[in-house]
Amino acid sequence: MKWLALLLLCAVVAGCGFGEGESAGDVTLTVTRDFGAEPLHDGIDEETASEGDTVMRILQANYDVKTRYGGGFVQEVDGLAGGRSGGRPADWFYYVNGIEASVGAAERRLDAGERVWWDHHVWGAAQRVPAVVGSFPEPFATGLEGKRFPVRLVCADESERSCDEVSERLENSGVRAVSRSVLEQSLGQEVLRVIVGPWAEIRRDNVARRLERGPGATGVFAQPTSAGDAIVLLDGEGEPVQTLRAGAGLVAATSVEAQAPTWIVTGTDEVGVAAAAAALTEERLERHFALAVQGGNDMPLPVVETTEAAP
Repeated sequence: MKWLALLLLCAVVAGCGFGEGESAGDVTLTVTRDFGAEPLHDGIDEETASEGDTVMRILQANYDVKTRYGGGFVQEVDGLAGGRSGGRPADWFYYVNGIEASVGAAERRLDAGERVWWDHHVWGAAQRVPAVVGSFPEPFATGLEGKRFPVRLVCADESERSCDEVSERLENSGVRAVSRSVLEQSLGQEVLRVIVGPWAEIRRDNVARRLERGPGATGVFAQPTSAGDAIVLLDGEGEPVQTLRAGAGLVAATSVEAQAPTWIVTGTDEVGVAAAAAALTEERLERHFALAVQGGNDMPLPVVETTEAAP
């Protein structure tokens, strides 16, 4: 599918031309830096898009945007420029309903209810972050480009209670018709999957197991160990910062080419899985690329040392 094609770094490329027409409904616009650690200004903007409006148009209507290459690349937003940050490559990337964009911002037209998130971050450890959890309940509630995808809940054998909680939280967020399956029957190119269970069990899934290879393979800045007894938390450069063991949970999302995103609600044990399931709310996931939990503490991922606000 085109929207999940392998992206180049210039996926934020934007051209010219702003559409006009009747209102298409409210669109949520979020602009942050450092993997969502800091907003460029307080609050999240509820904007009304018109038919023909694009992601680029909404951004330029609310921020001071500078481009390069003849207007084809977003170089700077409100004074925060791409290029290098602390000697590391950094640029602007955007996501719609929690899915990394596959087309330029001027090409991506908006539908009612969609959530647009621009973030400025370093990309040396992960040139792609194909999916994030910080726009929940998207992409489950609205889908992508006006198309809703079937939602499949994949439950490990010993995690029925946590699966029930995940199902309830999805339904409370307006997601209907959630089917269930076991790991061996869960694949589907146009199906949004939510895999729930201890890491030692769900790592049998080929997509989930990629997390053990690090952010370069999945865009997720956490690495569960193959034994399933620990989750290593990483910083934006992919370096280990902290290791969580008993009672640790993780909520993350990723995808592989030609497949819809797979969400992963996991933990080092059933306590950790339950903690991750309880974190599946809009308030707790907001503006997070992924989220680790342990002992009642939420730990956004990647681990980021906050910087001074952008000018």
